Order: sequence, then structure tokens, then C-alpha cells
Amino acid sequence: MKHLLSFFIAVFASFSLSAQAQENNPQPVKWEFSAEKKTDKEYILHLKGTVEKDWILFSTTMGNDDPNTRIVLDSTTASVAHITGITENGKLEQRKEALFDSLNIKYFENTVDLAVSIESSKPLETVGGTVTSMVLKGEEAIPEEASFNTKVIGGTSAASGDVAADDASNKSLMWIFLACFGGGFIALITPCVFSMIPITVSFFTKRSATRAAGIKNAFIYSFSIIIIYTFLGFVITKVFGASALNSLASNGIANLIFFAIFLLFAFSFLGAFEISLPSNWANKSDSKAGMGSLFGIFFMALTLAIVSFSCTGPIIGNLLVLAAKGGNSGPLVGMFGFSLALAIPFSLFALFPSLLNKIGKSGGWLNAVKVTLGFVELALALKFLSNVDMAYHWNLLDREIFLALWIAIFGLLTMYLLGKLKFSHDSDVPFLSVTRLCFAIVTFTFVVYMIPGMWGAPLKGISGFLPHEGSQDFNLNRSLIDIQASLESGGGNAGGGQANTIKPKKLVDVLHSEIPGVENVFFDYEEAIAAAKATNKPLLIDFTGHSCVNCRKFEKSVLSDKAVMKILRNDFIVASLYTDDKTPLPHEQQTVSKVDGSKIKNVGNFNAEFQVMNFNRNSQPYYIPVDLQGKALMNAGYSYDPKNDVNAFVKYLEDAKAEFAKRSAK
Repeated sequence: MKHLLSFFIAVFASFSLSAQAQENNPQPVKWEFSAEKKTDKEYILHLKGTVEKDWILFSTTMGNDDPNTRIVLDSTTASVAHITGITENGKLEQRKEALFDSLNIKYFENTVDLAVSIESSKPLETVGGTVTSMVLKGEEAIPEEASFNTKVIGGTSAASGDVAADDASNKSLMWIFLACFGGGFIALITPCVFSMIPITVSFFTKRSATRAAGIKNAFIYSFSIIIIYTFLGFVITKVFGASALNSLASNGIANLIFFAIFLLFAFSFLGAFEISLPSNWANKSDSKAGMGSLFGIFFMALTLAIVSFSCTGPIIGNLLVLAAKGGNSGPLVGMFGFSLALAIPFSLFALFPSLLNKIGKSGGWLNAVKVTLGFVELALALKFLSNVDMAYHWNLLDREIFLALWIAIFGLLTMYLLGKLKFSHDSDVPFLSVTRLCFAIVTFTFVVYMIPGMWGAPLKGISGFLPHEGSQDFNLNRSLIDIQASLESGGGNAGGGQANTIKPKKLVDVLHSEIPGVENVFFDYEEAIAAAKATNKPLLIDFTGHSCVNCRKFEKSVLSDKAVMKILRNDFIVASLYTDDKTPLPHEQQTVSKVDGSKIKNVGNFNAEFQVMNFNRNSQPYYIPVDLQGKALMNAGYSYDPKNDVNAFVKYLEDAKAEFAKRSAK
């Protein structure tokens, strides 16, 4: 009561000053509110505050009688729900404050992010209430109150239910456009999109005889990309939900189609046959009113959209989730931004097809380029076949077999560049040019780089293309890491003592840990949470996929780092849940999805549903630490980081450990 009395005296004493302060700066703290559904009974209310310069905002944890920041639900929400906890994110400061009788105050400067856990007996569509806070500037103490009534994202009012943790309900359409525009540029640098560039080169080389035709074709091609992505993205989001794109990227039939398409293009580039439109279309291509050229270019844009989904699907899935929060216009605006960014580089590149034609006429230079690209397309085709092979556990393309094929393909390409191989349509090469020699050196260097992978070298540079290491029969690198891990743990198992008191049972015959040196990895959530309880360790859920390119990159660049492996081995149980695994579920476990009504009939369906329903995400990789009750330890999971920042991920794990220890101590 002493602190509370001091508080009221301070407020009364500074009344005139505070009145003036409110007039000059009427809102020292600006709040943004959002809410998300975790389960049918659990919700998270997010309060993000921006504190004006020289002001401080009191914490929520100073004591019942002290001038805390307090969150109170309104009567409508409170009738069915109550607050179960508040997590503070931001830099929390402490000091003695004379104004409050030398009370040890806790406060935030500049920014604060509060996550309020709410438990409800009924589904919530909105969360309403007030936040009452005390702000201080010198001897000026001002009580503030802000009301909120925010829509629940992912709740009963959401269309698809698969909503990302990052809320954009208060974001403008311009923000959605810019976010998706940036996502388009990220998608552009994925392997599947880059691999379509040679096809575009070949197409426009044949179709654009003049610069005017090239400019026209460039705009048609770019406009086609925009139409396809905008229209299909909008329709899929509204009809099926954003998770449909991720399903397509990992669908077995779709990947087999992608494999066939790339194989077709590869053989065409190698000279087996020419891909051409019907002759009546070709005859009209130069006609101003002819439709052949238009449909031909549109077909190429559609091909780009189809085959690139394997790499861009996860990016588009998250962007569509974000765009869907902008109302009916959100998906339209978002996918327009995405497709515009994707179309710009292609249009700029296609503006100069006549120049490529002129270069192509000087000897057999251009044909050599096409043959080279044919070898590359052949190698990329194996990636799609590998996706299907891993998902269905056919075991046709184990890691060493895949590498052996790539070594053979690029070895033959080296011989071709050196003039040791020749196709029937090749021109005579009287001498080896410096340019061809340089390309041959680069290609042969790549072959040499891949050879150690036959014995388990991680090959981080191409890890996103390769089958997972668990498919390799002999892995010297993993064996050495496991031995080192065993020695570090005192000669016991690499899992760190009790980590393997419960052994993985499900899928162990077909799946193996992607984290070398870490044995405490499970492939079934129930087994993993049981192991976490038995060892009193937090559980790190790793949502991944066999066909996930970014998952392999992150595993080789971050998860395989010694510092990360040590933390995972000693302080966590890990659950690697594959969202595209086709292992059938027992008939009695098959059910209907609550997200889109589809049939959950295999392990991948089950894991994907589990991710959406519990963590409101549908993209991989996604790492989320949980406590022994399966509740998230952090406000948001850790998604793919293109920078592969090991230190950032280590800090994320350390913060999760600290939160787990905090909850365990209660």
C-alpha cells in the first residue's frame, strides 16, 4: 500500500505538469493490437507498444500494489475467457525511483511487445479489453488507458484456418503489396525459377526476329506471368486455402510431372528433337493479329509457374496467408506484387532476344550453350524424381546414387566442353577457346567438389538439391561426428544420458536424423513428447519435408554447426515431423482435416494438419520449441533464414531453454 500511496501522491503532484505533457504529447505510448488462435481453447493477444523518446513504460511484473501495466478483458470476452499468463519481449530495465519512495521499478524504453495467453471455454472471433499503463518522464507520471477490440486471426471467422504467426490484420494493402513484392524477388533466386531461364532464352531466341518483336514478346511474357500468378493465387486462396500450394509442391504426381517436363526440355536441348508449336500457330506468329505467338508465350509463362512451385510453393504459401489478412483485396494485391517482382527480371532479360540471335549466328557457339543447358536440365530433373522417391520411400535415389549420377552428368559435360564428346548437330570445333576452357575448369571443379560426398561430406553448397543424409548407406562424416559426440558426453550415448530412455520406433526403418551427432531425434510427436517428459527437457519441433530445399540448406548450414548440435544433443528432444511423407496411417487413425476437409490418410497429412492447427503455420522449415504440455515456449517459431545465422538460432534456443526453466520452476 505504501507504493500505491506514493503513486497517487506522485500523480496528484504532477497533475498540472502532466496535463501540459498530454497536451504537447497526448499519447506517449502508441499501441498495436492483434490476436491469434492457437487451439479451440487457447489464444494469444499481442500488444506492440512504441514509447516516445525520454518516456518509460512500466512492466507488468512489478507487484500487485505497484503501478504495473495491466491488461483487462472486457465483459464480453471475460464471460467466456480469462488470462493465463503474460510474456514480455523487449529490453527490460530496472532502477530505483525516488518518485515512488525508492521503489525498484521495471520498465521499457522505445518498444515493448506483450504476448497475453488467453484460455476460453468457447471459440473467440474477437478479443476486447483495455490496457492500463503508467508512463514516466522525469517527474511527470501519466496514467494511460487504451481500449482494443481485435479480430482473432485463425479463429472461427478465418476462411482457411492456416494462418501464420505474424499478424497483418492492422497492415495496409500497400504493406501487403511490398511484402509480397519482396517475396517475389526471393522466389526468383530459388533453383527452380533460375533453371527456367535457359528455356526462356531459347524460346525468345526463336520467336523474336526483330527488336520490336522482342519488346512485344517481353511485355506479353511478363503480363502472362502476372495474370497467371495473380489469378491462380487468388482462386486457390479463396477456394482451397493457402496450404494447397504447399501440397502441390510436395505432391508425388506433380513432382513426377515436373520430372517429365525437365527431362523433355533436357533432351530437346541435347538435340534429340525440337519443341515447337503447331505449324499453323507458327505461321501466324509474325502476324499482328495472330494468336499463335500470344498462346506460345503464355504457355511458356504457365510452364514457369507450374515447375517453379516445388521451390516457391512454401514462399507463396506464407505470402498468401499474409495476403489473405487484407480482406477480399489482400490476395489480389499480394499476388500482383509477387508476380510483378517475378516478371521484371524475365522481361528485362527478354528485351534483347534479337541480340541473342545475332550472337547465335556466329558459328556453333549458341548450340554449345544449349547442349550445356541440356546437361543442367537433366541434372535438375533428378531433383524432382528424388522428391517423390524420398516421400514414398522407394529408395531408388539414395544420396550416393544421386551424387553418382550428378558426377557422371557433369563429368560428361566437362568432356563435351573440352571437345571430347560431339553431338550430330554440333559444329566442328577446330580449337579449344579460352572461354570453353574456363567453363570446363568450373564444371570439372564442381565434379571434384561432389566426389567427397560419396563418403558423407556435407556439400553445403548444393545441400538443398541432395537427398537427405539419412538415405546414405555409408557416411564417414556422420560416423566421425557421432564418435566425437559420444566422447563429449563421457563415452555414453550421444543423446546425453537420459535422452534415449525412450527409443524412436515409428519410421526408423526409413527415416534418419538430419542432425549428425544428435541421436535424440524422433519422427512422431507422441513419442517425442513422451521422451521430453521422461528426460525433463524441452521439445524442439522441426516441421520439415523431403522435397524442402530450404530445409536441407538450413540443416547443413545451421543445424550441423557444432554449437547448435551441442545444445540440441544436451538440452532438447527433437521431433522432425515431415509434412510430405507418404507413409500410410493405420485405417483407424485416418480422419478428415479440420482445415480444408481433405482426407488425412498418411503421416505427412497428419503432420501438416498438426502444424496448422497448433501453430498456425503451413511452411517448412519451421522450428518451434514447446514445453512438456506441448505449449509454445516462444511467441513465434524460427523460419528459414537465408543468412543462415548460427548465432541467431543459438540465441533463440537459449531463450527457449530459459523460458522452459522459468516455467518448470513454477
